[in-house]
Amino acid sequence: MKIVLATQNPGKVQEFTHLAGALDWALIPLSQYSTVSVEETGLTFIENAIIKARHASELSGLPALADDSGIVVDALHGAPGIYSARYAGEKASAAAHIQKLLSQLVNVPEAQRSAHFYCTLVFLRYPADPAPVIAQGKWDGQILFEPRGEQGFGYDPIFYVPTHQCSAAELMPEVKNKISHRGQALQKLLDVLA
Repeated sequence: MKIVLATQNPGKVQEFTHLAGALDWALIPLSQYSTVSVEETGLTFIENAIIKARHASELSGLPALADDSGIVVDALHGAPGIYSARYAGEKASAAAHIQKLLSQLVNVPEAQRSAHFYCTLVFLRYPADPAPVIAQGKWDGQILFEPRGEQGFGYDPIFYVPTHQCSAAELMPEVKNKISHRGQALQKLLDVLA
């Protein structure tokens, strides 16, 4: 089945391609249809994922899979949350986002640096699908004091995974994909679609 993947993020394209490797899906990045991203005007991960899925399905004429995800830091009252991809500005690099987050936590002790990655996936059969399939995943951890590791993307270098005693950026992709917020959400989505 051909499905448009509603993202312009190369890290997410790579991760979803790996996650969906065993499925009978041909994931086509949105960049094959447009390089223009839709404005994320929602106030929740669910709203933004639906906006992105509808946009991608309209442009491609295909079923769409959209992800809205981010890092939620308890000491920052949930920030950056839905603004994770633009926390340090619209065109800022991952390193700039990480630096801003670390600067916000400079005086926060280790015991109070709890955080989680959150992911909402939305699958639409067509743009006006009145019953989108929604699945969510949550990955608990802590914010490190400095980046560690070279794998992954986004905030992975500062997200400590207690179960594996390393950062998300120190995990091999096949390990991360089994335990991550995105991996959890995709498994739930597949269970519903099955």
